[in-house]
Order: sequence, then structure tokens, then C-alpha cells
Amino acid sequence: MESGFWNLVLVSQGKDYRVAEVGPNRPSALQADLLFHFCRMQLPTVSFNRKQFDHHLQRAFDLFMAKVGKPVAWETWLENLYPLDWYLASACLEGDRRAWDHLFAARASRVDCLLVDALRARAMRLYPRNEERQENAVTEFWTHLLVADTEGTLPVLERYDGQRPLVPWLIRVFQNWHVSQLRHRAGIQALPEDDLALPLPDSESGHWHETFCQAARECITELAENELLILGLRVRYRMSQRDAAHLLGLHEGTISRQTTQLRDRLLDAISRRLLEQGWTGEDLSGFVLNEMGSLLMDDPRLSADRLAALLARRGRKLPASLASSE
Repeated sequence: MESGFWNLVLVSQGKDYRVAEVGPNRPSALQADLLFHFCRMQLPTVSFNRKQFDHHLQRAFDLFMAKVGKPVAWETWLENLYPLDWYLASACLEGDRRAWDHLFAARASRVDCLLVDALRARAMRLYPRNEERQENAVTEFWTHLLVADTEGTLPVLERYDGQRPLVPWLIRVFQNWHVSQLRHRAGIQALPEDDLALPLPDSESGHWHETFCQAARECITELAENELLILGLRVRYRMSQRDAAHLLGLHEGTISRQTTQLRDRLLDAISRRLLEQGWTGEDLSGFVLNEMGSLLMDDPRLSADRLAALLARRGRKLPASLASSE
């Protein structure tokens, strides 16, 4: 569920209750009712009573307040809330089995793979050639969702404040926790457990951007035509795996597998180059994936004309709606 939920729901009521009824330390009764019934309608199989709902609503707000370290209005927190993600995480904390079923079936939207598969992919990069450690890393993480790994700390799900999408946040927590363990063993500063990775120093950001661009362009020159097509359809035209598979005459599972392999190969190659140049920021995957989108859109090998030519060689062409959007 996108943030900005209240702009949609409250305006639909024909009145602006936010200013009139919301208080500095609690939501208005109308807002709480709307949020409760909205979540119940969207996730009807999840069992979550009103007492639990109110408790977790206050708990998540207090958690966010503690993180930012300054007073925040309920209105601000609610306006940026991802309500279904927060509701699902809270129901998992209450031990609802169907909520856990939803979480296990959640997909990491970047590659349309299951959350558990995204975690395994991260574990493979963190612990290459160590299958036992890879498997243990994922298993331990599921355990720490409800049980804190060290005394005096909160379990993972209790640290979620609803202000970011849940699945990407869980992947980031998993990555940062294990990277912190690796850095600790090497005597290097650990990462934050649940926030964004350590930023690059401002004075060096231009250098790292140029280093990334050079490495990425070198990797793209080595791609086969079918790989360029997959990148172009998924990135430039935002096609789903199913639509890309249909256009190319391939099985959806084939597109999924090739997308994952292509992403991992590019990520590994570019990460190696950045590490060789002395990168100390984390996490690398986040930096590479964030930077990659704009570079791919600007690369002439993924231009609209180039992709149209590659499709024509296969006797195929873009749907009219996509071709006309260029």
C-alpha cells in the first residue's frame, strides 16, 4: 500500500477531518476507524482485533518518534504510513498464522521473486561457496523476526515503524545485519541495523558515480542480444515477467531465471570494481541497483530504436501502446 493513504481516504469522505480532530499524541477516532476497517477489508483472512490494532498503532508511532529524536505529529506519521505493510507486520507479531503466510508469499518487486528467494540471493553473495552458511543465514533471520539476537535489543519486526515498504526493508535489514557481522570480524565499523546504509562522503560521491558508470558500461558491452532485450523490456518499458515472456515467446520461468542471473552477474561484476577502487560504503547492492536504472535508460544499446531492431530480428515488435510512448 502506497504512503499518502489519508489523502485518498479522507478526501473521499468529503471533509477534511485531519486538522479538526487529530491531536498531537493520538490519531482522531475517525482516522483510527478508517485505517482499521481499510486494513481488515484488504486483508480479510488476517485475524487482528481492535485492541491489538490500537496497541500496535501506538507502539509503531512511539518507535518512529524515538528514531527521529524529535516531536512528530500523528498526522505526519499517518500520512507516510504504508498501512497494509504495517498491519501485516503487526499481525505477525501477534502470531497470526495467515499473516505469516502472506509474508512468506510476499514478493520483492524489483525482480518479482519471493522474499525468501531474495534473501537467499543476498546470502549467496555474502557467503560465496559456503552453502551451509547461506542456508543458516536465512534460517537465522526468520528466527530473529520475533526473537532478538542480543539481549536488550528488539526483534526485527518490532523495529518496523511502517514508514517504508516492508519487503525491501526486511531485505535491507538482512543485508546490513550480516554485513555488520563481517565488518565486525574485520574490525570495521558496523552498519545501522535497520536504516539506510552508510552514505558516501560528499566529496567522493562524484568519483564513485564515475567509477560505477565506467564499470557498468563495460559490463553492458559484454551482454548478449537476448540479455539486452530482457534489460530493455524490464527497465525501459517496465514490462512484467509475464508480458516479456509472452512477447519473446518464452516461458515465464525462463524470463525469471534469466533476469535473476543477469542481475546477479552485473551486480557482482560492478561490485568487484568498486571494491577494487576502495569502496567502504554499504550496502553495495543498494548503491548499484539505485544507480543502474538511470544509466540503463541513457545507454544507446538500450535505446528504443535499438530494442525495436533486436525484436524485429526475431519477427516481433512492441505492443502499439508501448511503441507510441517513446
